[in-house]
Parts: sequence; C-alpha cells; structure tokens
Amino acid sequence: MQKILRTYQSTISEDSDHPFLRGPFTPAMEEWVADTDSMQVIGEIPKDLHGIYVRNTHNQVHESLGIYHPFDGDGMLHAMHFEDGKATYRNRFVQTTGFLAEQAAGRSLWPGILSPQLQARRGWGSMGAMKDNAGTDVKIHAGKLLAAMSQGSEPWRLDPITLETLGPDANWARFVPDGVASHYKVDPATGEMMFFNYPEKPPYMNYGVIDRNNRLVHYVPIELPGARWPHDLGITKNFTILHDLPFHFDPELLAKGERKMRFYSDRPARFGILPRHGDSASVRWFEGTPCHILHIANCYEDGDEVVMDGCIMPNPHKPNVGQSMSEGRQAAYDKIRAHLDKHNNPTLMYRWRFNLKTGETREEQIDDEITEFPMVSNDYVGRAYRYSFNVLYEKGEWLFRGLKRYDMLTRQTQTLEYGKGCYGSEPQVARRIGAVAEDDGYVLTFVNNLVDQRSECWVIPAEDITRGPVARIILPHRISAGTHSGWVEGDRIHGEQRDQRYVPA
Repeated sequence: MQKILRTYQSTISEDSDHPFLRGPFTPAMEEWVADTDSMQVIGEIPKDLHGIYVRNTHNQVHESLGIYHPFDGDGMLHAMHFEDGKATYRNRFVQTTGFLAEQAAGRSLWPGILSPQLQARRGWGSMGAMKDNAGTDVKIHAGKLLAAMSQGSEPWRLDPITLETLGPDANWARFVPDGVASHYKVDPATGEMMFFNYPEKPPYMNYGVIDRNNRLVHYVPIELPGARWPHDLGITKNFTILHDLPFHFDPELLAKGERKMRFYSDRPARFGILPRHGDSASVRWFEGTPCHILHIANCYEDGDEVVMDGCIMPNPHKPNVGQSMSEGRQAAYDKIRAHLDKHNNPTLMYRWRFNLKTGETREEQIDDEITEFPMVSNDYVGRAYRYSFNVLYEKGEWLFRGLKRYDMLTRQTQTLEYGKGCYGSEPQVARRIGAVAEDDGYVLTFVNNLVDQRSECWVIPAEDITRGPVARIILPHRISAGTHSGWVEGDRIHGEQRDQRYVPA
C-alpha cells in the first residue's frame, strides 16, 4: 500500500535562490502513507523492534515575509511505525492555527525570526511576532504526540499512529498562556512531563509538570533577572535543572523593541536546580563558565551531586535579528549559514557537576570534536546512564554527516559516517523487545541520500554503530532535512504504560 493523501500548493518561487529552501532543504508538499509491502527494504527490519520513530521538520509552504530562516518553516512530522519486522511510513503537517490561517489566505501572514519588525498580526512564541509553526520538537506523552516550536507554542497534540492534528491540549493548554517551549522531558518511571516557557515579560520563565494522566499538577513562575533565551531543561529522579545563560537579547535594545542577541562573556552561566514540584523560592543557583547550551544529553544524581551532560557552546554568536533586506539576500543567507555551521560556532560534549552540599560547580570537557543533538534512551532519562548518540556536522553546512557514540563510562567512542551526499536527522535509541542492556537495541534516523535523490530510514545496531544499518527503508518521496525527533515505545503508544522492567532503579 502506497498513496498520496493530500498535496499542498506552495507559493515559494520555483527559482528561489534561498539555500534553506533548496537541495536537502526542499520542502515536501505531499502527505503520504506507505508500508513495507510497497517500499523497498535493503536488509531486514528486526522483529524485536516495536514502536514509532517520528521526526519534526521545518517545511515551509509559502513565500516568506522578509528573510526566511530555517526555523520559520511549517511543522511537518515524518514517522516510521515498526512492528513484527514490518514498517509503515506517514507524514503530515502540524495544522496549527497559523498554518490553517495561511492555508486559507494562500500566503504567509506572519514574519519569521529574522524579521519580527514586519509583524502585523498577533503572533506566538516568546517574541509574540511569529506564526506558531510547532516545527521544532516532538515527543510522546500520555498517549499523544506533543509538537512545539522552540520559543514556545500551544501544546499541539497529534495522534501517534495517524499523525492527525488533534488541536492544543484540551486538558491544560488554556492554563499556560505563554505556551510550551521545546525540549520537555518525560520521566520513564512516573510518566510525568516537565516543561518550561520564557516570555519577554516578568518573571521571564514559567515551569510546569503534567502527570501521567495528562493533568497539569504544577505550574509556577521562575524569577529571572531579565528576558532570556534558553533552549533546554534537564531532569533527574528528584530535581529539574533550568538555565539562565549569558547569551540573550540586549536588554536596553529590547526595551526599545529591537532584538539583538549578545554574548555577555563577563557573566557566569547560571543553573537553577529545584525539586520537581518546587517553586522560584526553592531554586538553588549554581554558576559556571560563561556559555550557551542548546541541547542536554542527560542529567542524574550521583551522591551529593547533580550531573548534567550536554553540548557546550563556549563562544556563541548570532546574526542580528531584525536585519533589513538592504544588505542583500546573499549576505543574509551567508549570515544564517555561518551561524548554523557548528564548525564556525563550535559545540562540544561537556559535563557539569553541581554539589548540593557545598554549592560548588565542577566542569569537564568530554571531547574536542564538534558535535550536537545528544540523545540517550528514553528509559534512562534522569537516571545514571552510559551511552549518548550525537550527530556530526558537515563542515560549512547545517547538515548531519554521521553519528558519534559516546561511552560515558570508559570514554571510548564510535563513529558512523553516512557517506558522501548522505545526511541524517537527530537519532533516537529504540531498545529491543526484551532488552537487558542500555544499548540493547537500535539507533534510528532518517537519511537524505542526495546522490540517489531519495530519503531513507536507517536501523543501526546501538551496541556497535560501526556495523552500519541492518535495514534501510526507502521512503516514497524525498523529505526535507530536519532536526528533532522522538521514539515512541510500543507500550507507550496509547499512554504512559512503559514496562518498568526496562527502567533502571
């Protein structure tokens, strides 16, 4: 079975010279459903692989207002559902309010992140100027997918099997007017989901907890010194770790309505550790080396210490927000590419240790290779763990050329290169049915093969990624390059029912 469910009409110019609307970033306008009776499979899909690999994508439909940035595009989910040695592929747009409004209008109605000054309608996100594209993160919680954009959007729920958009969460969306920022975390033992948002008004951050039955049980303001631009949070069994980092909009310019990112290298990074159901008064702030952090690998408790592993950006810099077209399109494209190229703006695997007794912070660089998007098994989120699977970047581009596996115990690593002209997505760890070890399973990713002009889903043995994929499923169409992804275990498709034998004590 293989069919196109719907084709959307793009208004993007066919001769567009924008590098993030061409080549590997060419948007997909068709929504498909296809199974492995109709898709080519190179190798063999393991029968002990059960669940759904789903990836979000900024997939722009209309010609943009102002300069298009690859974080502006409409959210589109791509999912591969595995069961009993077979698989089914689906893709769907996330039908946010903004997406539907622009579909009705037949054009873009909101500007993107580089042109907020062009705003004519009320928008979403911390800036309040953009369309809610729900194009950044995607995870499962309480039996429904949750898609959101980085700055904070309504909590968009989707059916994990059909990818049908169900709307903002009916139980609690109305209680979080500042939305849900990307990188919410789910505790595999309790089924609780921790999230945050960061509006440009006091208290500048809010933090919440949704229980395993999808009820908002905790939502509190977290007081910060001013507007910030955090990207991730961490959880352990008992604590949540929030970020107040010295890379944010210049407050004096922001007061005038101008948004210009600045790195305050003379100010420490601050990390707020609070009990899971704590409030602003219960936050303990720890200081560290000035930096920015996009993505955390994992956090856990080790005696008196909270350990946080992630990718440090020691010297962040970013093109001006709100720049004018007078600079010329190519100059704007070059700025976007320069910022997104991690070889120009390095990120490195790093470890922080926060001592809850002494208040001391200890730091350690794990590796000197440029890497990002660290991912661990869902079963080990918030627990002591051993393996992180990170992406490797193509120099000069915002493309993922391979995988790097970190053994955080032995500090040994493994690397898998996808091959010339092949670029992957954020990986996910899918433990096999009956898994007994942390890496007893597979690493999943979508790969764009530009040589053969096709997209593939790779199934890679987690215990030895150097072996390459045991299965490559050829998708029915070329998909756009994308970033964040999620893994839905088979026993979590319909709710927080993870078999606790898989979750470490």
